[in-house]
Amino acid sequence: MSVAPIDLEPDCTHCAALCCVVFAFDKSESFGLDKAAGEECPNLKTDNTCKIFEERAERGFPGCVSYTCFGAGQRVTQEVFGGASWREEPALKARMGAALSVLRRIHEQLVLLKAARQLPLTPEQHAQVQSFEATLCSNDTWGEEALSRFPIDRVASDIGNWMKQLRGLVS
Repeated sequence: MSVAPIDLEPDCTHCAALCCVVFAFDKSESFGLDKAAGEECPNLKTDNTCKIFEERAERGFPGCVSYTCFGAGQRVTQEVFGGASWREEPALKARMGAALSVLRRIHEQLVLLKAARQLPLTPEQHAQVQSFEATLCSNDTWGEEALSRFPIDRVASDIGNWMKQLRGLVS
């Protein structure tokens, strides 16, 4: 059984700037200030764009440059919440954050499996990749409840443990 490919490229124009709101970060070499989870980044404009986008690294935010949601942000905004935003409905902030936290990890696992597909896998290993993909893509569209029940910790652990056997295939 083959799973339809999911777009794993972020599209910030269809997201509600979730990464700029949901996640906490500490002042460090990656982030120029402390920000609590659920707090808006001070560089976030009301149109969900970044005030310092072109100079993020130079202004102390290389972590923002290297971060990717693997396309989960736009799926949460458009698919899970039907285009709604925490800006218009502040009560959605925590709910959107919870959904993003799971869907991003699902997408991250899909990225790992996509990379594994490039290796010289045995037929059994190809079948295992397909099985993992089917588990991760068990819903054509995700909803809040399905995401909250999805056992992402167990699935990610299973994939990580399985992928360890592929080490010998990487040169």
